[in-house]
Amino acid sequence: MVSFLAKQWLFGLLLGCCCLAGASPAAAQTSLPAAPAATATPRRQLAAQRTASPVKLDGLLDDAAWATAPVAGQFTEFKPRPGRPERLPTEVRVLYDDAALYVGAKLVEVSPDSIKRELTQRDNGGNTDFFAIFLDPYRDHLNGYGFIVQSTGVQIDNRYSPANGEDGAWNAVWDSRVALLPGGKGWSVEIRIPYSAIRFAPAPVQTWGVNFMRQRKKDNQQFFWNPIQPQVDGFVNQWGELTNLENLHPPLRLSLTPYVSAYANHYPYNEQGKRNTSTSFNAGADLKWGINESFTLDATLVPDFGQTISDNQVLNLSPFEVQYQENRPFFTEGTELFNKGGLFYSRRVGAQPLGFNDVAGLAGQGGALNKGEFLYHNPGVTRLLNATKVSGRTSKGLGIGVFNAVSAASYATVQDSASGRQRDVLTQPLTNYNIVVLDQSLPHNSYVSLINTNVTRAGSTYDANVTAGLFRFVDKKNQYAFQGQLNYSQRRGLNMYSETPVSDPHGYKYYLNYGKISGNWTWNVDHGIESDTYNPNDLGILFGNNNVSQSATVNYNKYQSFWKVNNFYSSLGVYHSALFQPLLYQNAGIYGNANTTFTKSFLTTGFNVNLDLFKHDFYEPRTSPLGAYYVRVPTSFNLGAFASSDYRKKLAYDVNAGIRPYALDDRLPDRPRRYGFGLTLSPRYRVSDKLNFRYTFDYSLKVNQVGYVNDGFDVSQPIDQTYSALLGPDVLLGRRNVTTFTNTLTTNYTFTNRISFTMRIRHYVSAVRYFDFARLRPGGAEEELPGYQRNHDTSFNAFNVDASLVWWFAPGSQVSLVYKDATASYLLGNEATPLYFDNLANVANTPHNNNVSIKVLYYLDYLTLRARRRA
Repeated sequence: MVSFLAKQWLFGLLLGCCCLAGASPAAAQTSLPAAPAATATPRRQLAAQRTASPVKLDGLLDDAAWATAPVAGQFTEFKPRPGRPERLPTEVRVLYDDAALYVGAKLVEVSPDSIKRELTQRDNGGNTDFFAIFLDPYRDHLNGYGFIVQSTGVQIDNRYSPANGEDGAWNAVWDSRVALLPGGKGWSVEIRIPYSAIRFAPAPVQTWGVNFMRQRKKDNQQFFWNPIQPQVDGFVNQWGELTNLENLHPPLRLSLTPYVSAYANHYPYNEQGKRNTSTSFNAGADLKWGINESFTLDATLVPDFGQTISDNQVLNLSPFEVQYQENRPFFTEGTELFNKGGLFYSRRVGAQPLGFNDVAGLAGQGGALNKGEFLYHNPGVTRLLNATKVSGRTSKGLGIGVFNAVSAASYATVQDSASGRQRDVLTQPLTNYNIVVLDQSLPHNSYVSLINTNVTRAGSTYDANVTAGLFRFVDKKNQYAFQGQLNYSQRRGLNMYSETPVSDPHGYKYYLNYGKISGNWTWNVDHGIESDTYNPNDLGILFGNNNVSQSATVNYNKYQSFWKVNNFYSSLGVYHSALFQPLLYQNAGIYGNANTTFTKSFLTTGFNVNLDLFKHDFYEPRTSPLGAYYVRVPTSFNLGAFASSDYRKKLAYDVNAGIRPYALDDRLPDRPRRYGFGLTLSPRYRVSDKLNFRYTFDYSLKVNQVGYVNDGFDVSQPIDQTYSALLGPDVLLGRRNVTTFTNTLTTNYTFTNRISFTMRIRHYVSAVRYFDFARLRPGGAEEELPGYQRNHDTSFNAFNVDASLVWWFAPGSQVSLVYKDATASYLLGNEATPLYFDNLANVANTPHNNNVSIKVLYYLDYLTLRARRRA
């Protein structure tokens, strides 16, 4: 099976590479006509000038070539008052040679203290001025690059695409310098973007999409060279044009980033035969290879993700899994193609083994635990052997992406309590993950896409496949759009360690949306279905299938200032959903929201309201098939409001609050009314341009919530034996209060624009207190169980410290020193502690896992090394 998976991985990868390498570049780059934006101004043009010698980067713009280069100026305000010409001029020039594009800008200011210069980590904005250049080398008006330099010299880079919007996880290797203008009347910046950082097709003469942006943080102003109109849908489609690019040849893009890392871990097991302290050393590399001028292969070999920030663990009382944020760099960078259609949840790769929760109950050869055995070790994640992605876009606008990853087989270790003999139990076989994407850009900001995801497991354990087609068609005036998606899922094989085939071999989903996308008034209507057997969860994430939903929304936005505010955004909509099979009502409601920013104080505030009619929750009972049982939730009304102050101030804040009262349940008049309340307070204080603190307090209270009792019946308890037999297939529900506190403190100290320290401390506690219980019968009927009083109270604590010191000692190269402290406790029944300070004390007394690591990455670029050898 190892040989089969290796062949399948290699075949898929070679097929993708051959297709990409054989993609012929167009003779010219004008196959996609420009898409006129609704009421958009004509595209401005700037001619780039070739330079005979490389530009010396010092931020001063004193090279002779800058003096003769054409100038782009007369920027137009985007925020807070769109359309006004800039008052303090900005001048931009563009040079190029055979190796790189050079951008120089002078940004005039009133005085030196008018230039905001808060230091931040790379890719993080702050109370800072900045200059940016945006590039669309293929001029498809959908996909682009952004290179941003703050007045402190800190770099930010982004990708722009229909799938990811603004993707800040993308990183490139480029260089920049900043300097103050003579007399302190502004600042200047020089940027060098090597052609290896972007993708473009060879052509004798080229025209790229381009735009320039300036932020003046002192007045919270943003300006663009080619005006961006907020009432027009899209961003990349509103850029200007960079002309006069001649005889550009995409370079060989080949780089290697090897790493070495060392870890020291301490956990107080205090058990015979187990060491409290362990160490490990790791080495691997990331490889980047430009297959041709348009496509790039990225591979990570023996990856190490041990320094990624800790997950925000929570107590999950819902019937659905918790979706965690992806923090591993390889899975966040350059994934815009793979994220189309929402079929790729990258946390599946290297995730919890398929049989992690079933070790004790596994049936079949080597599965079930024998008498006297206990679970000694059970890894919670699978080990990723390698991951590779090939992606890019041809000059004809065809985007192609191939992703492949292989995770090793995972085993739990069980031990005989008498003899001490150990043996391994397979919890997940060797697994291959594969994605193939074809995405064709069309005129007028439209596209069609085809995506396939596949998970293949060794042995008889089931495999999974999902195929989806997507489209978006926009009219010539960029006023109306029609988009949709059709998915088909297939699972084949047997459940793990079972002779039973999977119960959902085929399923489908579709979604349609039509509406007006530009102007002050916009609207849309949509409709979608997920069949009862649709299941993309082996490589994607779906919280609940078997659903029919539709909604309609109308928006009114005012982008120009009026009265005492800068803008106004509002929306109003209705929704309805039903179970697909059988066709049964689920819920319906009305929602609305509005927000604005005040002109003088830059206070942003808004509110949202929801009227949710009574709901039939078919998922909460955890019964299958859906339809017979549901929990009836009374009609409720939610009112929420938020305020966010001006971040230019040393002390700023965000506050968000909401309340949701429910109608009385007329079937059980003695049951108290339900309600919910939530509050978030997040003050931030900037001590200096190097040091800042942010504290976030989240509080949630759900009173008299009725839901599934998660820990269920314990057959070792006599009362549970009695009631389990009494209920039979019916469901045990409990009325409970759920109180949740989250405290998070983050501090940043930035020494220079290359060295920074960050620390994040998070304490989460959620306590559940049950009052009484009920029997849920088919059809939503509930019967109180006054005689059943076993304690099902629950409390969950999670505490994490993540501290990192990062030094970018060269472009693309860094040293990172990371410290982590983590603990979590899950308590049931009489051990549960419902009071906050009791839980805080429990955190202090629970064993903590402490981890210190150091990691060194060094970026090696083939072109740079070749130039050094020649020199």
